[in-house]
Order: sequence, then C-alpha cells, then structure tokens
Amino acid sequence: MQITWELDLKKSTKNAPSEQLTDILSSESKELGIFLSYYFKKDGAVAENVSLVDTPNFENENSGKLRLAFDLVYFNACLAIHEQNRESILIDFNIDEKDGNLILKGPDWPDRGLDDI
Repeated sequence: MQITWELDLKKSTKNAPSEQLTDILSSESKELGIFLSYYFKKDGAVAENVSLVDTPNFENENSGKLRLAFDLVYFNACLAIHEQNRESILIDFNIDEKDGNLILKGPDWPDRGLDDI
C-alpha cells in the first residue's frame, strides 16, 4: 500500500519552492493527518498534530524527501483505550509548478497476504 496525496500550492503566498513547501505543510496540518491516518487505520489509530521535523531535503529543484512528525492516537471507548505516541515518517514530495500542486507520496508498506490454512 502506498498513499499519494495532493495539496494546493496556490494557497501559499511564498515564492521560493522551499518556502512554499513549509508554508503549505504548516497550514494544512489536518489534511496531512488524514493522509497519514490511512497508514494506521488497520491498527485503529489516527494521526494528529502533524508538523515538519527538519528542513526538506531537495534532490532537485522540485522534488525530494521530508520527515513529518505526528501524534498517533489510539482510541476505543468500549475497551477504555486512549493512548498517544509521537511518531515520524519519511515522505517523498514533488512540486508540480504547472498545476500548482504539492504531491506527497508515502512509503510503500506491503499489505498482509492471505494466511495459509
């Protein structure tokens, strides 16, 4: 499973790609939480309070890697569970200047195959 997510860069008022990237990541924290929650939904967790850990690492002018930190929250009222852990994940990004989008691609986590009987 590999999740891809697009964010609109037109909301950013910055001009330089690195400034646009940090600006949009800070303003779209809830969207990023939804994006990251897809990776943990089978575990019954959601991602909240997403933030950029370091300066994005540009491999070329418009793409590279960045690390996002987030709170991974497990909640189940029936079992009286409410746990919260701080996690981080490495994300690939690509700035599409033509369409004005930031394309985020998460890591490839293989799905669990069928069990043998």
